[in-house]
Amino acid sequence: MIRGILTVGGWTMASRILGFARDILIAALLGAGPVADAFFLANRLPNLFRRLFGEGAFNAAFVPGFAGLLTTEGPDAARRFAEQAIAVMSFWLFGLTVLAEIFMPQIMGLYALGFTGDAEKFALVVELGRITFPYMPLICLTALLSGVLNGMDRFAAAAAAPLIYNVVSIAFMLTLPGIVPTVGHAAAWGVSVSGVAQIVLLYWAVARAGMRLRIPRPRLTPQMRTLFRRMAPGLLGSGVIQLNLAVDAFIAGLLPAGTVSVIYYADRINQLPLGVIGAAVGTALLPTLSRQVHGETPGQAVGTLNRAIEYALMLTLPAALALLVAALPIVSVLFGRGAFTADDSLRSAQALAAYAVGLPAFVLVKVLVPAFFARGDTSAPVWTGTLAVGLNLALNFAFMVPLQHMGPPAASSVAAWFNVGLLAWLLHRRGHLVADAVLRRRLPRMLLAGLAMCGVLWAVESTLFAAVGASAGLRWVALAVLVAAGLAAYGVAGQVLGGFDLRAAAKMLVRRRPAAG
Repeated sequence: MIRGILTVGGWTMASRILGFARDILIAALLGAGPVADAFFLANRLPNLFRRLFGEGAFNAAFVPGFAGLLTTEGPDAARRFAEQAIAVMSFWLFGLTVLAEIFMPQIMGLYALGFTGDAEKFALVVELGRITFPYMPLICLTALLSGVLNGMDRFAAAAAAPLIYNVVSIAFMLTLPGIVPTVGHAAAWGVSVSGVAQIVLLYWAVARAGMRLRIPRPRLTPQMRTLFRRMAPGLLGSGVIQLNLAVDAFIAGLLPAGTVSVIYYADRINQLPLGVIGAAVGTALLPTLSRQVHGETPGQAVGTLNRAIEYALMLTLPAALALLVAALPIVSVLFGRGAFTADDSLRSAQALAAYAVGLPAFVLVKVLVPAFFARGDTSAPVWTGTLAVGLNLALNFAFMVPLQHMGPPAASSVAAWFNVGLLAWLLHRRGHLVADAVLRRRLPRMLLAGLAMCGVLWAVESTLFAAVGASAGLRWVALAVLVAAGLAAYGVAGQVLGGFDLRAAAKMLVRRRPAAG
């Protein structure tokens, strides 16, 4: 499992870094204005479907079934299962896309309610929505191919595919302005074209792995009925974070202009640790737990979940604390240029701090939900997710006036902790989550190490950024020093306090490195 986490995490980190370059370009060209708001809302719609249908519910139902067939009946049975899934998914995804293109004004009338009072802004968000929505079926099928690779314990190509999204988006924003009406249009076209490029890469990777797939006539076989029965409740169970973010975007659209954008930039920074840690652990954990639960070692699944929680929190706790302490310098250095003003930086930093409060919970949801899916249970995460989404919506309305741009992130954070508490309680009651001695000993020591790191970050930030002033180049250097100081402080404190053992981790990586090829 650790090798899969490192593979997914490494490629995801590279993608996130390139994604920051894309976001820095968007911030410089569009800032937090109406075109930026329209693009972010239009882009969030296909990405919501992608994360729910493609990466969330579908993978949660597909990967255990595919991995189980591969283990028990061999590659031919697993290949037929994957081909049937591709055929059925292609049929209804492209049908859904046609309907979305036709009814986009009605969809945006509900989703972008805050834009309906301005005819020009509403027409723009509808137009950009029609450009970006074809990304949805393309990336959902890419996620299916990723599930095939993950089920075969091949993580690199699937984790690397998002790099293409960022490369194509950057290229289109740099080359299309002047040809299309706005930079927002250029970015929207980059989204859909990147979906074509990603599906080509993943199909090649699956064929190279020895699983050559064709697309048969779609048939609703018993296997497909079982797949979609498991998938339907998982839409909410695995996608609760994305549904909460969609609620945030809806509420943000009702707030003053620019709120959608400042929350988006905050979420992009928050998504770096969430994507690198949460997605990596969750992606690698599901096939591992599925094999252990359905194989000859079901008892190992409890220990595996303990280690996954430990690895996730070892990295997530310091990330959350660092984002709380250093939100403003991070946002201002990354995005504070061009059309992105100092006030935009301050508001986005405040939203980021609100997201950081819930960051460990966002990651733990991705760790705990696979423990249900590996056992074929998609119903439990449904009702916990339903309650969490309902709580998030209620808190959004409660917070939107007093907290403004901080309201949606704060609501999501509270709802995420509520969801984690319910999931952990259910797993513990069923005997699937029992904290072992190592986890109980290390967690409080990790927290102490994180608090020590916060003291170092505060001291470095308060002196270093005041010394460098407004110089853009020196501020990048100051941010690099701040990050390095935080990492060093957490590493030393964690080692001294016993929160983790860096030497043991290094030995484990060296021992596993030959298997990585």
